[in-house]
Amino acid sequence: MGYSVSQVAQIAGVTVRTLHHYDDIGLLRPSGRTGGGYRRYDDADLERLRLILVYRELGFTLEEIRTILAAADPATHLRRQHGLLVQRIERLREMVTAIEYLLEAQTMGISLSPEEKFEVFGDFDPDRYEPEARERWGDGDAYRESARRVAGYTKDDWLRIQRGWADLMRRFIEALEAGVPATSQPAMDLAEEHRALITEHFYECTYDIHVGLAEMYLADDRFRAHYDDQRPGLAQYVHDAIEANAVNRA
Repeated sequence: MGYSVSQVAQIAGVTVRTLHHYDDIGLLRPSGRTGGGYRRYDDADLERLRLILVYRELGFTLEEIRTILAAADPATHLRRQHGLLVQRIERLREMVTAIEYLLEAQTMGISLSPEEKFEVFGDFDPDRYEPEARERWGDGDAYRESARRVAGYTKDDWLRIQRGWADLMRRFIEALEAGVPATSQPAMDLAEEHRALITEHFYECTYDIHVGLAEMYLADDRFRAHYDDQRPGLAQYVHDAIEANAVNRA
């Protein structure tokens, strides 16, 4: 006897009106009618409805679904559905990751107003580099530790940190201009201060990490410019002092 329209609606979790609409547009015609003209659906109709609902869930229009169902056999349907669902799962995973990053940014982000950020950083906007920092180091313990620490920093904390860095850079420049070799003890002492400041304010900076940062100061044009704009040759000098200090400490 098959299934009535109300039974199919209950089984599939759709409305009777939806089934009537699918019938009207020729997408899902019931296989039979009762003597009184009522729709009757068989198992093949239910399977076709299942396919329709899967494709609807995947975002296809009814017209696109009609074309797909008319052109392929059941095995092809299953392979197509599998491929599309895998793609959707990957996309949803990407969306979940993006949302998690946004939530973390809200929790861990620098808690300064736009005015305070400008007062502290001037024209430099740390938010511009947040996506790149996440891409480079987001999975590392150092990045997470740094994010945790800076979340609680106030404007006064950042100003104090900047004063410490500015003083250290001033002494690096003085040593460079005085001809102090980067491999000498005074220069290595400055490098050790540099490492200690990172550990104090951001994350545990091991000697291996420190050398990696020094290499980036030369390899990344932005970092090189940050140092060399203060004094030509400063990036190379800081790099060499950090490397010498790491070797000496080892």
